[in-house]
Amino acid sequence: MGLLEKIDKTRLPSHIAIIMDGNGRWAKKKGLMRVFGHENGVKAVREACESCAELGVSYLTLYAFSTENWNRPHSEVNALMTLLVKTIKAETPTLLKNNMRLQAIGDLSQLPKNCLEELNEAIDSTKHNNGTTLILALSYSSKWDIVNSVKKIAQSVKSGEIDIEDITEELISKSLTTEPFPHPELLIRTSGEYRLSNFLLWELAYSEFHFTDVLWPDFRREHLYSALLDYQSRERRFGKTSEQISS
Repeated sequence: MGLLEKIDKTRLPSHIAIIMDGNGRWAKKKGLMRVFGHENGVKAVREACESCAELGVSYLTLYAFSTENWNRPHSEVNALMTLLVKTIKAETPTLLKNNMRLQAIGDLSQLPKNCLEELNEAIDSTKHNNGTTLILALSYSSKWDIVNSVKKIAQSVKSGEIDIEDITEELISKSLTTEPFPHPELLIRTSGEYRLSNFLLWELAYSEFHFTDVLWPDFRREHLYSALLDYQSRERRFGKTSEQISS
C-alpha cells in the first residue's frame, strides 16, 4: 500500500502552510548559483499545489518571500522577482486546470510594478475557481502584520470607534491580512531547519509542525503525503486532556 492510500481523506487539514526552505543549499551542493535552486523549486510548488487540489485541501499557504528577504544581495532579489513574474505567468494555466484560486498576503506595495501586475492578473483570472485556494506570502512577515494590526486597533481606540475592553483575540485576528482564511492546522518546513522564521506566528499557535530534511527543490508528493500521515497520527488537544477529547 502506497502512502496516498494510507491517508484518511476524512481527516485532512483544511489549511496547510509550507516554509519552502533549502533552495540555496540545494544549488550550492551542485556548484550552482542560488537562483538555480529557486528555479528548480518551482516543480516542488507545482507538485504541492496539484497534490492539495487532488486531495481536496481547502487552503495552501506558501512562504515565498519574507520582508527580511529584501536584505539579501541586490542581484539575488532581482533574480527572485524576475522568477516570480515568470512563474506566475507560466503557472496560471495550471491553477485554472486544477480549479485553484490564487490569493496573496503581505506588504504587496513593496513588490516591483511588473510583479504586482502579474500577481493581480492571476488573482483576477482565478477568482471564480472554487477548489483549493493557494495563498502566496510575499513581502510578508508575521511581526509586520501584527504591528499593522496593533496600529489599526490603536487608531480605532483613539477615534472612539471602540473601547480598550473591545480588544479581543477575534478582533486582532480580523485586523490581520490573513483574516479571510482559517488558521493552518499543519505547518511543513523543509531543509531540516527547526524555526518559524517570522511566519504566521499568531496563526500557528495550535498548528501541528512537520519538519523534514528534504531540500525544497527535491520536495515531491510523497513528502507531502508523509507529512499528512504524521499529522493524522497526532492527537490535537487544544489545551484539553486526552479524556476530554475522546469523550
